[in-house]
Formats: sequence, structure tokens, C-alpha cells
Amino acid sequence: MALKISPATREKLTRKHQVNEDEILQCFANRTHDTLIDIRADHQTNPPTEWFISETDVGRKLKVVFVPVNQDIFLKTAYPANADEIYIYYKYAQEI
Repeated sequence: MALKISPATREKLTRKHQVNEDEILQCFANRTHDTLIDIRADHQTNPPTEWFISETDVGRKLKVVFVPVNQDIFLKTAYPANADEIYIYYKYAQEI
């Protein structure tokens, strides 16, 4: 399974969100709950967009948004999670 990040997404992660690829990989490794599917109409993709919240190795909570395709993960975005997103995630996501 490979993490795929487009040049435009990589630039946005760095410039706008101050998030790097290592932090995203740490979040995948440190995940304690299942992913949720983004059901908002303007975010629909095929296959569906999934997201989760997890901590980096230094405790930074990030929301990671991606689309799984076959054995690859296509990153859409990742950024520091806000309180509403954290609440929603831990309310609905099952522990793994």
C-alpha cells in the first residue's frame, strides 16, 4: 500500500496546513479508530472519500482525508483537527 500525494496537494499541505508526509504516515500508524466516510454531497467520490483523526508521534491531532484505490491511498488533505471534527469522529468511529 502506497501513499500518493499530488504536487498540488503536497504544496497545500506545506503552505496552508504546515503538515508533512512523515506526520501523515505517523497518523496512519497511530490510528486507534476506524475511518469514516464523507457523506456530504459536494465531497462525493467513487470510491468514497474516507477520513480519520489521529495523533502524530509528538501528539499533534490531524484530520487525514483520502480516497483508497486498489492498494493505494490517494491523499486529498490533512490538517490540524478542530474540536467539532474531533467530537464527530470519536462519537461515530469504532475502535480498532
